[in-house]
Amino acid sequence: MTTIHNLGFPRIGARRELKRALETYWRGETTASELQQTAATVRERNWAYQRELDWVPVFDFSLYDHVLDTTLALGNLPERYRIGAVDQLDSYFRAARGKSQRGAAGAGTLHALEMTKWFDTNYHYLVPEFESDSPFELDAEHFVAQLRQARALGVRFKPVLLGPVTYVWLGAKRDERDPNRVLERLLPTYRRLLQMLIAEGATWVQIDEPLLVTDLSTPWQRAVNLAYEALSDLPLKLLLTTYFGPLKDNLELVTQLPVSGVHLDAIRARSEAATLAERLPDDRILSLGVVDGRNVWKCDQAATLSWLAPLHDRLAERLWLAPSCSLLHVPVDLAQEDQLVPEVANKLAFAVQKLAELKQLSAKVDEREPARAAATAPATRDTPQGIDHRSPPEPTRAVEFRRAAFERRAAQQSQHLRLPTYPTTTIGSFPQTTAIRAARAAHRVGKLDTAGYEAQMRQEIRRAIEVQEQLGLDVLVHGEAERNDMVEYFAEQLDGFAITRFGWVQSYGSRCVKPPIVHADVTWTKPMTVAWTQYAQSLTDKPVKGMLTGPVTLLNWSFVREDRTRREVCVQLARAVREEVAALERAGVTIVQIDEAALREGLPLRTADRAEYLDWAVAAFRVASGGAADSTQIHTHMCYSRFDDIMPAIVAMDADVITIETSRSNMKLLDVFDQHHYPNAIGPGVYDIHSPNVPTTDAIVGRLQRALRCVPDERLWVNPDCGLKTREWDEVIDALRNMVEAALFLRRRRQEASDAATTEPARC
Repeated sequence: MTTIHNLGFPRIGARRELKRALETYWRGETTASELQQTAATVRERNWAYQRELDWVPVFDFSLYDHVLDTTLALGNLPERYRIGAVDQLDSYFRAARGKSQRGAAGAGTLHALEMTKWFDTNYHYLVPEFESDSPFELDAEHFVAQLRQARALGVRFKPVLLGPVTYVWLGAKRDERDPNRVLERLLPTYRRLLQMLIAEGATWVQIDEPLLVTDLSTPWQRAVNLAYEALSDLPLKLLLTTYFGPLKDNLELVTQLPVSGVHLDAIRARSEAATLAERLPDDRILSLGVVDGRNVWKCDQAATLSWLAPLHDRLAERLWLAPSCSLLHVPVDLAQEDQLVPEVANKLAFAVQKLAELKQLSAKVDEREPARAAATAPATRDTPQGIDHRSPPEPTRAVEFRRAAFERRAAQQSQHLRLPTYPTTTIGSFPQTTAIRAARAAHRVGKLDTAGYEAQMRQEIRRAIEVQEQLGLDVLVHGEAERNDMVEYFAEQLDGFAITRFGWVQSYGSRCVKPPIVHADVTWTKPMTVAWTQYAQSLTDKPVKGMLTGPVTLLNWSFVREDRTRREVCVQLARAVREEVAALERAGVTIVQIDEAALREGLPLRTADRAEYLDWAVAAFRVASGGAADSTQIHTHMCYSRFDDIMPAIVAMDADVITIETSRSNMKLLDVFDQHHYPNAIGPGVYDIHSPNVPTTDAIVGRLQRALRCVPDERLWVNPDCGLKTREWDEVIDALRNMVEAALFLRRRRQEASDAATTEPARC
């Protein structure tokens, strides 16, 4: 019988049980023991969902982030998080979230580890740090606890570890020329970790090395060889796991590694399956990812069997079947969805259903007649997004981009808006309070009528405007009280989307999103944001930004239909956003923010594939913004990303103002904008909104002074890292007060310098 296994399961719980347990623990309402009990319950339920698999993953569960779990297990948690910590859990959450020292003028405040996107997904990981002489020391009690729980429940477990080379590659110094210097210090501890698993009864270990689907320089390829040669003498079977793309020039390297098996993402690298089957030594397992771990559409079992059957005939028991990657990226269980129309629901599969599909495929491939099945030629679809990129209509057709250069637009906007130097603003959202969520839930089930709901949302908007005016912000936002999510809100109002009730997916820590499903052509039918923005503007004389989500982010944060290319869908989304920009302008809005938080994460992992994506992604943004008048100031925002490889595209977007997350890197990301001579205005995030820390005025001033080395006075904006919906009002008010004070301080300094230059006597 063909072996079936899983690479990882969603860890938040079918109803986000883990999210609620984490947040009550962080608020001090529950104990560590209660948090761990909820975690154990979620793990037990997850294993129950997977009971029919031959191998069930353990260590795929995490209280916050699996990369941080690896950092902890390898003893690589920076000492600053351990000093003064009560226990391992305290250290762990300090690294994940920082440590607030409110009331102590920020003294001793710990900032969280830098956070960025996991390959080309919306999942965020915490970036490991490596000092030149930093020690590694096994500290894996959190892993041992999970493994012993699985063993006690009779789970046929397969530990899942982040591979040593990918771990180093993900780290803060992944671009160093010789990764072996870190690996040589790391591998002895990694061996001890594997030896611990052997002692606990593990026979197979899944080692994830997704870096093998990226372009690797010779030193990194050597590092892969070094690592697996160093681990090859252990009495343990290693399943080297790759996903998110084809191996390409790393395929030969993979076939020669001393491992017991290799996993290939056969959704995004299908044509390599036959090559691997041919080239792997006869004693190696080939695991194929045959159901899509990144999208929610059902597997086409007939099409899959047509290319899978010949490989089964060749490999027999050496063939394993699995999802393409961890199911972390899809919701838990479609059975909970009782409001999707049948014609959509019948085409979907969430994590639980994907495991059922695996079982069905295994049974069918085992039962069919070999000769008949082998006659069908395999299909291929090897693009970075897993679909065939047919040539779609050009996104520029029948629309115009903005024609005036930035300097001309900026002059008009300056005359019209009359903003001070270092204008202050926020990214858009304000706290989604318990009252807001309760009102939304009551309205959804009919306990609160539309008039009552809208009245409560207007009250929340009024509060947001009043707070911003009291704090002295220059460009205001309405706070987005009416929005459940920056993508879902728009999907609910555009034709072509389906919305789930419980389709939650983890973004980071306790933060979950509910990606909508694009199931038909997307069209704009009516204004989506105008009434709320107009109401906010009626409450103040200061400009209020219109807040929109950009087409590329709407695309990348949705589950997209598979019968259209992503480019085609993005064109439709861009035209819809363009209509909304026009509606806002007609309503008198003069600043419009079009967030493209996910532009970087959609970037293909291979350099050769990137130009095409960036061409149509940038064109889509320019379609969305291109109808705006020169006097309308267009903002955009981008989340945690490495920008060095997409800077030309960011420049080509030609937004008047870009805001980016930079605080966790202490403004280091601005170096890239400086090196590329970014020509437009920029707002580097001056404090980290993903942490409860409240920044001091001095800390913000220091960051702004660092920013001024790269950004001229007249082009520097002052803002937080991201939206404030996950924070509490008292944190927000204190942080924004300090942010405004920092901007005022810099304005005074600038004025003093100007006055001094004016009064200084002329010299011969």
